[in-house]
Amino acid sequence: MSRLYPERPWIGVLAATRRGPRCLLARRGEGADAGNWGFVGGQLELGETVLDCAVRELLEETGIVAEPRGVLTAFDRIERDAEGRVRFHFTLVAVLLDWRAGEGELREPLHVTGLGWHTPEEAQAAGIPLSRRALELMRLALAHP
Repeated sequence: MSRLYPERPWIGVLAATRRGPRCLLARRGEGADAGNWGFVGGQLELGETVLDCAVRELLEETGIVAEPRGVLTAFDRIERDAEGRVRFHFTLVAVLLDWRAGEGELREPLHVTGLGWHTPEEAQAAGIPLSRRALELMRLALAHP
């Protein structure tokens, strides 16, 4: 099924990974968010839990190992065309992860073109172009016990 003009929403999982006072941000190389920085993520696979998906996507895209803490939040990203038809609809589930090992490497350069650990303040001060809701999710992840 195509992601454009889908018959149903696509479920995506974001790996909201924290290490001390910083979150791992990735610059997206393709898709609707290309060039923007946000959390590593990908599509939920059949039979996979959202926690397992977050761990898998993080490892596949960066080589980082992290422990899942639970679902942080969920939200929808819906875009309509000029006629009002749904062009794309992603339901995104943000999973909180605590870093355990790995410094991060670009394993899927088409999907991720940059990696960095940032506080919300550092990301804002540097003028990093952030994905929608990335700053909010960073703050939520860092405030969670």
